[in-house]
Amino acid sequence: MRTGTEGRGNGFSVSTVRETNLQLVLRTVRELAPCSRAAVASDTGLNKTTVSSLVADLMARGLVRETGETSQRRVGRPGVLLALDDTSLAAIGLEVNVDYLAVVAVDLLDRELATRHVHFDARAAGPEASARLMAETVRETAAASALAGRRIVGVSVAVPGLVDPVGTVVLAPNLGWRDVPLGGRLAALLDDPALPTQVDNDGNLGVMAEFRDGTCAGTPDLVYVTGEVGVGAGVLSGGTLLRGASGSAGEIGHLCLDPDGPECACGRRGCLEALAGIGAIVAAAVPDLAAGGLPWTGSEVADLVGAATRRAREGDAVAVAAMERAGTWLGRGLAGLANVVDPGVVVLGGYFVPMGPWLLPSVRAALAEHMFAPDTGGCRVELSGLGFSAAARGGAAAMVHALDTGRLPLPAPAEERVGSPGPGAKRGRIPPTSIDT
Repeated sequence: MRTGTEGRGNGFSVSTVRETNLQLVLRTVRELAPCSRAAVASDTGLNKTTVSSLVADLMARGLVRETGETSQRRVGRPGVLLALDDTSLAAIGLEVNVDYLAVVAVDLLDRELATRHVHFDARAAGPEASARLMAETVRETAAASALAGRRIVGVSVAVPGLVDPVGTVVLAPNLGWRDVPLGGRLAALLDDPALPTQVDNDGNLGVMAEFRDGTCAGTPDLVYVTGEVGVGAGVLSGGTLLRGASGSAGEIGHLCLDPDGPECACGRRGCLEALAGIGAIVAAAVPDLAAGGLPWTGSEVADLVGAATRRAREGDAVAVAAMERAGTWLGRGLAGLANVVDPGVVVLGGYFVPMGPWLLPSVRAALAEHMFAPDTGGCRVELSGLGFSAAARGGAAAMVHALDTGRLPLPAPAEERVGSPGPGAKRGRIPPTSIDT
Protein backbone atom coordinates (compact mmCIF):
# COMPACT_ATOMS: atom_id res chain seq x y z
CA MET A 1 0.00 0.00 0.00
CA ARG A 2 1.27 3.49 -0.90
CA THR A 3 1.12 6.01 1.91
CA GLY A 4 -0.28 9.50 1.50
CA THR A 5 0.40 12.53 3.66
CA GLU A 6 -2.39 14.21 5.60
CA GLY A 7 -0.17 17.19 6.40
CA ARG A 8 -0.14 17.45 10.19
CA GLY A 9 2.95 18.02 12.25
CA ASN A 10 5.39 17.02 9.51
CA GLY A 11 6.95 20.36 8.55
CA PHE A 12 5.54 20.44 5.00
CA SER A 13 3.52 23.37 3.74
CA VAL A 14 -0.12 22.66 2.96
CA SER A 15 0.46 23.29 -0.76
CA THR A 16 3.40 20.88 -0.85
CA VAL A 17 1.42 18.20 0.95
CA ARG A 18 -1.51 18.64 -1.38
CA GLU A 19 0.68 18.52 -4.49
CA THR A 20 2.35 15.37 -3.21
CA ASN A 21 -0.99 13.73 -2.58
CA LEU A 22 -2.32 14.81 -5.97
CA GLN A 23 0.60 13.04 -7.62
CA LEU A 24 -0.01 9.98 -5.46
CA VAL A 25 -3.68 9.77 -6.37
CA LEU A 26 -2.87 10.32 -10.05
CA ARG A 27 -0.37 7.43 -10.04
CA THR A 28 -2.81 5.24 -8.17
CA VAL A 29 -5.60 5.86 -10.65
CA ARG A 30 -3.20 5.05 -13.50
CA GLU A 31 -2.27 1.74 -11.87
CA LEU A 32 -5.74 0.66 -10.69
CA ALA A 33 -8.10 2.14 -13.31
CA PRO A 34 -10.96 1.67 -13.56
CA CYS A 35 -11.22 2.10 -9.81
CA SER A 36 -13.47 3.71 -7.22
CA ARG A 37 -12.55 6.51 -4.84
CA ALA A 38 -12.78 3.95 -2.03
CA ALA A 39 -10.19 1.78 -3.76
CA VAL A 40 -7.88 4.79 -4.12
CA ALA A 41 -8.30 5.59 -0.41
CA SER A 42 -7.58 2.00 0.55
CA ASP A 43 -4.47 1.80 -1.62
CA THR A 44 -2.98 5.15 -0.60
CA GLY A 45 -3.94 5.23 3.08
CA LEU A 46 -5.59 8.63 2.62
CA ASN A 47 -9.02 9.13 4.14
CA LYS A 48 -12.05 9.12 1.84
CA THR A 49 -12.78 12.82 2.29
CA THR A 50 -9.24 13.74 1.28
CA VAL A 51 -9.39 11.43 -1.72
CA SER A 52 -12.69 12.92 -2.87
CA SER A 53 -11.22 16.43 -2.69
CA LEU A 54 -8.06 15.37 -4.55
CA VAL A 55 -10.03 13.55 -7.25
CA ALA A 56 -12.20 16.65 -7.78
CA ASP A 57 -9.02 18.71 -8.16
CA LEU A 58 -7.51 16.25 -10.68
CA MET A 59 -10.77 16.23 -12.64
CA ALA A 60 -10.70 20.04 -12.82
CA ARG A 61 -7.14 19.82 -14.19
CA GLY A 62 -8.19 17.39 -16.93
CA LEU A 63 -6.18 14.51 -15.50
CA VAL A 64 -8.88 12.19 -14.14
CA ARG A 65 -12.46 11.49 -15.26
CA GLU A 66 -15.41 9.39 -14.19
CA THR A 67 -16.01 6.50 -16.56
CA GLY A 68 -19.78 6.40 -16.19
CA GLU A 69 -19.53 2.91 -14.73
CA THR A 70 -20.00 1.86 -11.13
CA SER A 71 -18.35 -0.77 -8.97
CA GLN A 72 -20.48 -3.73 -7.97
CA ARG A 73 -20.30 -3.71 -4.21
CA ARG A 74 -22.60 -5.93 -2.17
CA VAL A 75 -23.17 -3.40 0.61
CA GLY A 76 -23.87 0.32 0.33
CA ARG A 77 -24.05 2.63 -2.64
CA PRO A 78 -22.07 1.61 -5.74
CA GLY A 79 -18.88 3.60 -6.25
CA VAL A 80 -18.41 5.59 -9.47
CA LEU A 81 -15.28 4.37 -11.26
CA LEU A 82 -12.36 6.60 -12.17
CA ALA A 83 -9.82 6.53 -14.99
CA LEU A 84 -7.21 8.85 -16.45
CA ASP A 85 -8.74 11.50 -18.66
CA ASP A 86 -7.38 10.64 -22.10
CA THR A 87 -9.38 13.36 -23.86
CA SER A 88 -8.11 16.70 -22.56
CA LEU A 89 -4.30 16.74 -22.51
CA ALA A 90 -1.36 15.84 -24.77
CA ALA A 91 2.43 15.80 -24.64
CA ILE A 92 4.67 16.44 -27.66
CA GLY A 93 8.05 14.86 -28.34
CA LEU A 94 10.49 15.88 -31.09
CA GLU A 95 13.68 14.33 -32.39
CA VAL A 96 16.18 16.26 -34.47
CA ASN A 97 18.80 14.19 -36.25
CA VAL A 98 21.24 14.53 -39.09
CA ASP A 99 18.68 13.93 -41.81
CA TYR A 100 15.22 14.31 -40.29
CA LEU A 101 12.90 15.85 -37.73
CA ALA A 102 10.33 13.56 -36.10
CA VAL A 103 7.37 14.55 -33.92
CA VAL A 104 4.98 12.44 -31.85
CA ALA A 105 2.05 13.56 -29.71
CA VAL A 106 0.57 11.23 -27.09
CA ASP A 107 -2.28 11.34 -24.60
CA LEU A 108 -2.09 10.54 -20.88
CA LEU A 109 -2.23 6.82 -21.67
CA ASP A 110 0.81 7.09 -23.99
CA ARG A 111 -1.43 6.47 -26.98
CA GLU A 112 -0.27 8.10 -30.18
CA LEU A 113 -2.39 11.03 -31.35
CA ALA A 114 -0.24 12.35 -34.18
CA THR A 115 3.12 11.57 -35.75
CA ARG A 116 5.19 13.14 -38.47
CA HIS A 117 8.59 12.47 -40.07
CA VAL A 118 10.19 15.25 -42.11
CA HIS A 119 13.40 14.98 -44.14
CA PHE A 120 15.52 17.84 -42.85
CA ASP A 121 19.22 18.65 -43.03
CA ALA A 122 19.80 19.87 -39.48
CA ARG A 123 23.57 20.03 -39.95
CA ALA A 124 23.32 22.41 -42.91
CA ALA A 125 20.47 24.40 -41.36
CA GLY A 126 22.29 25.04 -38.09
CA PRO A 127 20.86 25.33 -34.58
CA GLU A 128 18.85 28.54 -35.01
CA ALA A 129 16.95 27.38 -38.12
CA SER A 130 16.51 23.97 -36.51
CA ALA A 131 15.00 25.52 -33.37
CA ARG A 132 12.64 27.61 -35.49
CA LEU A 133 11.47 24.53 -37.40
CA MET A 134 10.92 22.72 -34.11
CA ALA A 135 8.80 25.58 -32.76
CA GLU A 136 6.79 25.71 -35.97
CA THR A 137 6.28 21.94 -35.84
CA VAL A 138 5.08 22.11 -32.23
CA ARG A 139 2.55 24.79 -33.13
CA GLU A 140 1.32 22.84 -36.16
CA THR A 141 1.02 19.66 -34.11
CA ALA A 142 -0.83 21.41 -31.29
CA ALA A 143 -3.28 22.80 -33.86
CA ALA A 144 -3.85 19.47 -35.63
CA SER A 145 -7.36 18.06 -35.63
CA ALA A 146 -6.22 15.00 -33.65
CA LEU A 147 -5.35 17.33 -30.76
CA ALA A 148 -8.42 19.54 -30.99
CA GLY A 149 -9.41 20.85 -27.57
CA ARG A 150 -6.34 19.44 -25.82
CA ARG A 151 -3.83 21.38 -23.75
CA ILE A 152 -0.14 20.62 -24.20
CA VAL A 153 1.47 19.67 -20.89
CA GLY A 154 5.06 19.74 -22.13
CA VAL A 155 7.45 19.53 -25.08
CA SER A 156 10.54 17.37 -25.22
CA VAL A 157 13.37 17.32 -27.79
CA ALA A 158 15.76 14.42 -28.45
CA VAL A 159 19.21 15.30 -29.78
CA PRO A 160 22.08 12.99 -30.86
CA GLY A 161 24.64 14.39 -28.48
CA LEU A 162 25.60 15.38 -24.96
CA VAL A 163 22.98 17.57 -23.23
CA ASP A 164 23.43 19.29 -19.88
CA PRO A 165 20.71 19.54 -17.18
CA VAL A 166 19.44 22.97 -18.36
CA GLY A 167 18.92 21.90 -21.98
CA THR A 168 22.17 23.07 -23.58
CA VAL A 169 23.54 20.80 -26.30
CA VAL A 170 27.13 20.63 -25.11
CA LEU A 171 28.35 18.60 -28.08
CA ALA A 172 26.58 16.94 -31.02
CA PRO A 173 29.42 16.06 -33.45
CA ASN A 174 27.25 14.79 -36.28
CA LEU A 175 25.13 17.94 -36.21
CA GLY A 176 28.18 20.16 -35.84
CA TRP A 177 26.65 21.75 -32.73
CA ARG A 178 28.57 22.82 -29.65
CA ASP A 179 27.27 24.73 -26.61
CA VAL A 180 23.86 25.39 -28.15
CA PRO A 181 21.24 26.57 -25.58
CA LEU A 182 18.49 24.70 -27.40
CA GLY A 183 16.11 24.39 -24.45
CA GLY A 184 16.05 28.10 -23.76
CA ARG A 185 15.86 29.05 -27.41
CA LEU A 186 12.96 26.70 -28.15
CA ALA A 187 11.12 27.92 -25.06
CA ALA A 188 11.57 31.53 -26.20
CA LEU A 189 10.26 30.71 -29.68
CA LEU A 190 7.21 28.92 -28.26
CA ASP A 191 6.61 31.97 -26.06
CA ASP A 192 4.39 30.30 -23.45
CA PRO A 193 5.73 30.62 -19.89
CA ALA A 194 3.38 27.88 -18.68
CA LEU A 195 4.71 25.28 -21.14
CA PRO A 196 7.58 23.16 -19.76
CA THR A 197 10.30 22.14 -22.23
CA GLN A 198 13.16 19.67 -21.97
CA VAL A 199 16.07 18.55 -24.13
CA ASP A 200 17.70 15.14 -23.73
CA ASN A 201 19.89 12.65 -25.53
CA ASP A 202 18.16 10.59 -28.22
CA GLY A 203 19.38 7.29 -26.77
CA ASN A 204 18.00 8.16 -23.33
CA LEU A 205 14.57 8.99 -24.70
CA GLY A 206 14.65 6.04 -27.09
CA VAL A 207 15.15 3.58 -24.26
CA MET A 208 12.31 5.23 -22.33
CA ALA A 209 10.03 4.64 -25.32
CA GLU A 210 11.10 1.00 -25.60
CA PHE A 211 10.55 0.47 -21.89
CA ARG A 212 7.05 1.93 -21.98
CA ASP A 213 5.78 0.95 -25.43
CA GLY A 214 8.26 -1.29 -27.27
CA THR A 215 8.20 -5.00 -28.00
CA CYS A 216 10.26 -5.60 -24.84
CA ALA A 217 8.27 -3.13 -22.71
CA GLY A 218 8.73 -3.53 -18.99
CA THR A 219 12.25 -4.98 -19.25
CA PRO A 220 14.07 -3.25 -16.36
CA ASP A 221 17.59 -3.89 -17.68
CA LEU A 222 17.37 -2.61 -21.22
CA VAL A 223 19.62 -0.97 -23.81
CA TYR A 224 18.43 0.94 -26.87
CA VAL A 225 20.95 1.58 -29.67
CA THR A 226 20.04 4.51 -31.90
CA GLY A 227 21.18 3.23 -35.31
CA GLU A 228 21.55 6.61 -36.98
CA VAL A 229 24.56 8.27 -38.59
CA GLY A 230 25.74 8.47 -35.00
CA VAL A 231 25.64 5.41 -32.76
CA GLY A 232 24.53 6.02 -29.19
CA ALA A 233 22.70 4.08 -26.53
CA GLY A 234 20.23 4.62 -23.76
CA VAL A 235 20.73 2.32 -20.78
CA LEU A 236 18.21 1.29 -18.13
CA SER A 237 19.51 -0.61 -15.11
CA GLY A 238 16.89 -1.88 -12.70
CA GLY A 239 14.40 0.42 -14.42
CA THR A 240 16.57 3.50 -13.77
CA LEU A 241 18.11 5.53 -16.57
CA LEU A 242 21.91 5.67 -16.36
CA ARG A 243 23.21 9.17 -17.06
CA GLY A 244 26.68 9.25 -15.56
CA ALA A 245 28.53 12.12 -13.91
CA SER A 246 28.42 14.39 -16.97
CA GLY A 247 25.40 12.91 -18.73
CA SER A 248 27.40 11.02 -21.35
CA ALA A 249 26.62 7.46 -20.25
CA GLY A 250 25.73 5.32 -23.24
CA GLU A 251 28.05 6.96 -25.77
CA ILE A 252 29.09 3.57 -27.12
CA GLY A 253 29.63 5.04 -30.57
CA HIS A 254 32.93 6.39 -29.33
CA LEU A 255 34.33 3.20 -27.89
CA CYS A 256 37.66 2.69 -29.63
CA LEU A 257 37.65 -0.80 -31.15
CA ASP A 258 40.46 -0.37 -33.71
CA PRO A 259 43.14 2.27 -33.04
CA ASP A 260 44.23 2.03 -36.66
CA GLY A 261 40.67 2.24 -37.97
CA PRO A 262 38.91 5.01 -39.90
CA GLU A 263 38.56 8.52 -38.55
CA CYS A 264 35.41 9.26 -36.58
CA ALA A 265 33.37 12.49 -36.50
CA CYS A 266 34.66 13.04 -32.96
CA GLY A 267 38.21 13.33 -34.34
CA ARG A 268 39.50 10.00 -33.01
CA ARG A 269 40.12 6.82 -34.96
CA GLY A 270 38.51 3.39 -34.88
CA CYS A 271 35.38 4.31 -32.92
CA LEU A 272 32.41 1.96 -33.15
CA GLU A 273 30.52 4.70 -34.98
CA ALA A 274 33.22 4.90 -37.65
CA LEU A 275 33.13 1.12 -38.08
CA ALA A 276 29.42 0.33 -37.74
CA GLY A 277 27.53 3.60 -38.03
CA ILE A 278 25.16 4.00 -40.94
CA GLY A 279 27.62 6.20 -42.80
CA ALA A 280 30.28 3.51 -42.62
CA ILE A 281 27.85 0.77 -43.66
CA VAL A 282 26.43 2.48 -46.74
CA ALA A 283 29.85 3.71 -47.84
CA ALA A 284 31.00 0.08 -47.94
CA ALA A 285 27.70 -1.41 -49.16
CA VAL A 286 27.00 0.93 -52.07
CA PRO A 287 30.39 2.54 -52.80
CA ASP A 288 29.31 3.70 -56.26
CA LEU A 289 26.41 5.69 -54.80
CA ALA A 290 28.09 6.87 -51.61
CA ALA A 291 31.20 8.30 -53.23
CA GLY A 292 32.59 11.16 -51.19
CA GLY A 293 31.11 9.90 -47.92
CA LEU A 294 29.57 12.07 -45.24
CA PRO A 295 28.13 14.62 -44.96
CA TRP A 296 24.99 13.63 -46.86
CA THR A 297 21.97 15.87 -46.76
CA GLY A 298 18.19 15.67 -46.55
CA SER A 299 16.83 12.32 -47.69
CA GLU A 300 20.18 11.04 -48.98
CA VAL A 301 20.88 8.84 -45.97
CA ALA A 302 17.49 7.15 -46.25
CA ASP A 303 17.97 6.71 -50.00
CA LEU A 304 21.40 5.14 -49.52
CA VAL A 305 20.12 2.78 -46.82
CA GLY A 306 17.28 1.79 -49.14
CA ALA A 307 19.73 1.08 -51.94
CA ALA A 308 21.98 -0.97 -49.64
CA THR A 309 19.15 -3.12 -48.31
CA ARG A 310 17.73 -3.58 -51.80
CA ARG A 311 21.07 -4.86 -53.06
CA ALA A 312 21.43 -7.14 -50.05
CA ARG A 313 18.01 -8.66 -50.75
CA GLU A 314 19.14 -9.27 -54.32
CA GLY A 315 22.18 -11.12 -53.03
CA ASP A 316 24.81 -8.48 -53.80
CA ALA A 317 27.97 -9.82 -52.15
CA VAL A 318 29.46 -6.36 -51.47
CA ALA A 319 26.35 -5.08 -49.68
CA VAL A 320 25.88 -8.28 -47.67
CA ALA A 321 29.55 -8.37 -46.62
CA ALA A 322 29.44 -4.72 -45.54
CA MET A 323 26.48 -5.33 -43.25
CA GLU A 324 27.87 -8.55 -41.82
CA ARG A 325 31.21 -6.87 -41.11
CA ALA A 326 29.48 -3.93 -39.43
CA GLY A 327 27.39 -6.38 -37.41
CA THR A 328 30.54 -8.00 -36.09
CA TRP A 329 31.94 -4.66 -34.96
CA LEU A 330 28.60 -3.73 -33.44
CA GLY A 331 28.45 -7.03 -31.56
CA ARG A 332 31.93 -6.44 -30.15
CA GLY A 333 30.98 -2.98 -28.97
CA LEU A 334 27.78 -4.25 -27.39
CA ALA A 335 29.73 -7.00 -25.63
CA GLY A 336 31.83 -4.37 -23.88
CA LEU A 337 28.70 -2.58 -22.75
CA ALA A 338 26.99 -5.82 -21.75
CA ASN A 339 29.96 -6.88 -19.64
CA VAL A 340 29.58 -3.68 -17.63
CA VAL A 341 25.80 -3.19 -17.27
CA ASP A 342 24.46 -6.73 -17.93
CA PRO A 343 21.25 -5.90 -19.82
CA GLY A 344 18.52 -8.43 -20.41
CA VAL A 345 17.76 -7.08 -23.89
CA VAL A 346 19.52 -4.84 -26.41
CA VAL A 347 17.15 -3.21 -28.91
CA LEU A 348 18.56 -1.95 -32.21
CA GLY A 349 16.72 1.04 -33.63
CA GLY A 350 16.84 3.52 -36.47
CA TYR A 351 18.44 2.40 -39.73
CA PHE A 352 19.66 -0.80 -38.09
CA VAL A 353 16.08 -2.10 -38.35
CA PRO A 354 15.83 -2.40 -42.17
CA MET A 355 19.36 -3.83 -42.16
CA GLY A 356 18.45 -6.29 -39.42
CA PRO A 357 18.30 -9.47 -41.52
CA TRP A 358 21.98 -9.08 -42.40
CA LEU A 359 23.23 -7.37 -39.23
CA LEU A 360 21.61 -9.52 -36.55
CA PRO A 361 23.36 -12.87 -37.14
CA SER A 362 26.83 -11.34 -36.91
CA VAL A 363 25.82 -9.03 -34.03
CA ARG A 364 24.59 -11.98 -32.00
CA ALA A 365 27.60 -14.14 -32.85
CA ALA A 366 30.12 -11.44 -31.90
CA LEU A 367 28.19 -10.59 -28.73
CA ALA A 368 28.24 -14.23 -27.63
CA GLU A 369 31.93 -14.55 -28.45
CA HIS A 370 33.03 -11.49 -26.49
CA MET A 371 30.64 -11.51 -23.53
CA PHE A 372 32.00 -12.67 -20.21
CA ALA A 373 29.38 -15.35 -19.55
CA PRO A 374 27.10 -15.81 -22.58
CA ASP A 375 25.87 -19.21 -21.37
CA THR A 376 24.33 -17.83 -18.16
CA GLY A 377 21.43 -16.24 -20.00
CA GLY A 378 23.37 -13.36 -21.48
CA CYS A 379 21.25 -10.83 -23.28
CA ARG A 380 19.00 -10.94 -26.32
CA VAL A 381 19.38 -8.61 -29.28
CA GLU A 382 16.13 -7.55 -30.93
CA LEU A 383 14.97 -5.01 -33.50
CA SER A 384 12.83 -2.03 -32.51
CA GLY A 385 9.24 -1.89 -33.65
CA LEU A 386 8.90 1.85 -32.99
CA GLY A 387 10.53 3.03 -36.21
CA PHE A 388 12.18 6.42 -36.47
CA SER A 389 9.81 7.94 -33.91
CA ALA A 390 11.26 6.09 -30.90
CA ALA A 391 13.14 9.01 -29.36
CA ALA A 392 10.34 11.48 -30.10
CA ARG A 393 7.81 9.06 -28.62
CA GLY A 394 10.08 8.60 -25.60
CA GLY A 395 10.24 12.35 -25.12
CA ALA A 396 6.47 12.69 -25.15
CA ALA A 397 6.12 9.72 -22.80
CA ALA A 398 8.75 11.24 -20.50
CA MET A 399 6.58 14.33 -20.06
CA VAL A 400 3.61 12.15 -19.12
CA HIS A 401 5.81 10.19 -16.71
CA ALA A 402 7.03 13.46 -15.20
CA LEU A 403 3.42 14.38 -14.42
CA ASP A 404 2.94 11.09 -12.60
CA THR A 405 6.11 11.40 -10.56
CA GLY A 406 5.94 15.06 -9.61
CA ARG A 407 8.85 16.34 -11.73
CA LEU A 408 6.47 18.33 -13.90
CA PRO A 409 3.96 20.83 -12.47
CA LEU A 410 0.37 19.67 -12.78
CA PRO A 411 -1.68 21.69 -15.28
CA ALA A 412 -3.81 24.42 -13.73
CA PRO A 413 -7.51 23.79 -13.01
CA ALA A 414 -9.96 24.91 -15.67
CA GLU A 415 -11.05 28.06 -13.84
CA GLU A 416 -7.43 29.28 -13.74
CA ARG A 417 -6.91 28.72 -17.46
CA VAL A 418 -9.54 31.03 -18.91
CA GLY A 419 -7.87 33.08 -21.64
CA SER A 420 -4.50 31.36 -21.21
CA PRO A 421 -2.42 31.28 -24.41
CA GLY A 422 -1.17 28.22 -26.22
CA PRO A 423 2.24 27.65 -27.84
CA GLY A 424 3.24 30.78 -29.70
CA ALA A 425 1.00 33.26 -27.86
CA LYS A 426 2.76 36.50 -26.93
CA ARG A 427 3.56 36.28 -23.25
CA GLY A 428 7.29 36.91 -23.13
CA ARG A 429 10.34 34.73 -22.93
CA ILE A 430 10.04 31.22 -21.47
CA PRO A 431 12.81 30.14 -19.10
CA PRO A 432 14.05 26.60 -19.83
CA THR A 433 12.70 23.83 -17.64
CA SER A 434 14.74 20.66 -17.12
CA ILE A 435 13.01 17.42 -16.21
CA ASP A 436 15.15 14.46 -15.21
CA THR A 437 13.60 11.31 -16.67
